[in-house]
Amino acid sequence: MQMIRVRTRMALSACAMLYRSSISGPVRLMTTDTQSVAAKLSSSGLLRSQALIGGKWVDAYDGKTIKVHNPATGEVITDVPCMGGRETNDAISSAYDAFSSWSKLTAAERSKYLRKWYDLIMAHKEELGQLMTLEQGKPLKEAIGEVSYGAGFIEFSAEEGKRIYGDIIPSPLADRRLFVLKQPVGVVGAITPWNFPLAMITRKVGPALACGCTVVIKPSELTPLTALAAAELSIQAGIPPGVVNVVMGNAPDIGDALLASPQVRKITFTGSTKVGKKLMEGAATTVKKVSLELGGNAPCIIFDDADLEVALKGALATKFRNTGQTCVCANRILVQEGIYDKFANAFAKAVQNMKVGDGFTEGVEQGPLINEAAVQKVESFVEEATSKGAKVLIGGKRHSLGMTFYEPTVVTGVNSEMLLAKEEVFGPVAPLLKFKTDEEAIQMANDTNAGLAAYIFSTNIKRAWRVTEALEYGIVGVNEGLVSTEVAPFGGVKQSGLGREGSKYGMDEYLEMKYVCLGSMS
Repeated sequence: MQMIRVRTRMALSACAMLYRSSISGPVRLMTTDTQSVAAKLSSSGLLRSQALIGGKWVDAYDGKTIKVHNPATGEVITDVPCMGGRETNDAISSAYDAFSSWSKLTAAERSKYLRKWYDLIMAHKEELGQLMTLEQGKPLKEAIGEVSYGAGFIEFSAEEGKRIYGDIIPSPLADRRLFVLKQPVGVVGAITPWNFPLAMITRKVGPALACGCTVVIKPSELTPLTALAAAELSIQAGIPPGVVNVVMGNAPDIGDALLASPQVRKITFTGSTKVGKKLMEGAATTVKKVSLELGGNAPCIIFDDADLEVALKGALATKFRNTGQTCVCANRILVQEGIYDKFANAFAKAVQNMKVGDGFTEGVEQGPLINEAAVQKVESFVEEATSKGAKVLIGGKRHSLGMTFYEPTVVTGVNSEMLLAKEEVFGPVAPLLKFKTDEEAIQMANDTNAGLAAYIFSTNIKRAWRVTEALEYGIVGVNEGLVSTEVAPFGGVKQSGLGREGSKYGMDEYLEMKYVCLGSMS
């Protein structure tokens, strides 16, 4: 069986490619500050640099490694294994073997393990936040916030797993009884991105384990350390060997192994729409269950009756969270023409006051972009817009701090034909588009293949409700820019994905339904 490749193979080895693409310029040794943070994390036992297979910490079988960098400084934090298909197959076998016993535990027993894991994550939230800032770059306060947010999925799953109910169906025949059972789907392959190194894992693994599934996690090679620290805490929580496995390295080989194995019954993925489509195609060969949380192109609609202070606060939060590197960031800010100039000036002033720097620095609100490729993408989008008549109101260039820092940017005069409006910029750039009527705003907002999140700011409840129903998105925030929570279903429509994560609805993604007909009851 020929598998769909996640990306085209190149002449260089995959591990060498990963190493070269993750850095710009010469390798930097750790400064005293970085060394002290890394030493503290190492002494706590949370700075792991091996993969987890069957409850054991292991290296790549061929000894190959990749370097993990601090994007704020370019310094090497540590090396981690660059694994491939062999290690992944062993992780799958380990998860498959563990499934038979883990799935047979009662929901209450699994809940106790998950609750302990949650308690340990919260007890170590400062260290986990530091580790996240070290490898991903987001401000420490924001990183610690992600730890609490991510832990919430473990806590919720521990509770909700005890409320997975079946059904009794009234039979049309007197001598039969009809039942519906819900059972765990099996081994789950969880592929997660770099922008939320903990939360994207916990909101998949939490419900999977609560339902009785076992998992093989493939975190991003850019940010594997938070995933490994979370796995270490799962061991400390007593979760049995093989229930949680973590492999990293050669993404195509790992992905192919997960897709090819009949023992893997579900793939859950957060990442680009391009890769999601390939995974969906590859999963068809063994007819796996798939849930995908893919790219977005979120509109943030500011109506002329909006409370300007609320709209400014909400737009800033949804645009610049994680330096604009989230799938639900406001990618397009649509402002009604009557308040366009007023909003643009106030917004630019607020953006100008944002402090940019290393995430460990007090008061920093904007960290670096993840790597050089991300900066180049942002630069190309801004250059394309200005070449077509858009105006940079503030920012618009690399930050004087160097490395992968980019100035928080506001661009006016953007139209729907520019890349800033058509594709995810995934950076700290806010394009402002002008509209006249509600109908035009709806048309502009829906004019995309994406359909993950949208935002509305208006004090008119009738208008807000009417527009909400007309928007083709899985999530809509009304007068609120931060909408994610473990108790609500997260997911999109159109090409933004399939399925939901979080809430009671997210539990169903890890369950199969079995109909039972019991005869001879008379």
